[in-house]
Amino acid sequence: MLDVTVIEDPEAAAVSLDPIRARLLAELAAGPASAAMLAGKVGLPRQKVNYHLKALERHGLVELAGERRKGNVTERLMRATAASYVISPLALAAVQPDPDRFRDQLSARWLLALGARLVRDVGSLVTGAARARKGLATYALDGEVTFASAADRAAFVQELTAGVSALLRKYDAPDAEAGRAHRIVVAVHPTVKPQSAGPPAQAGLSELPTQNSLPDRTEQLGQ
Repeated sequence: MLDVTVIEDPEAAAVSLDPIRARLLAELAAGPASAAMLAGKVGLPRQKVNYHLKALERHGLVELAGERRKGNVTERLMRATAASYVISPLALAAVQPDPDRFRDQLSARWLLALGARLVRDVGSLVTGAARARKGLATYALDGEVTFASAADRAAFVQELTAGVSALLRKYDAPDAEAGRAHRIVVAVHPTVKPQSAGPPAQAGLSELPTQNSLPDRTEQLGQ
């Protein structure tokens, strides 16, 4: 079972979003089970569960884990193909976000568009690498920092911008014969506090200085 996989097909996305099928996926991510075993957990007749399982299997969201005899019946034990799923913007290709339509480094909506493209592109790369049975060279860094003030946050972004820009200038080799372009995405946003009664902190990127934008070359990488 994969830790996470991407759903690119619109029909598969629709199937996964059905509340009952989503519940079945969650149960099968925890371990293999038959329709009869699942029926008691979700409160549906076994035949109805079988119907939903066939739809999930048809779209590659569940797979056969094994079979077992129970009396005169052979039960199929199904399992989820992944522990969790991400729906790619490709599932809504006609209206997927396009960060190239506008560029505003201080816009949370532009950050969303970048995030959507990241999910789409990495999902496609993962799918392609799996089909080719090849590895995929990626890197990610995730961290959290508490800024004492908006001024400190602005200074952090200024230093981050300078550092990343220097690395881009140092290593960018667009004319290299054997080179391969890579997408660089850097983001800063307030941490979401799920237990908070109110909305997430409003002191966000809008207070950051506009002159500290990363150079356009950052966005050109990977295109």
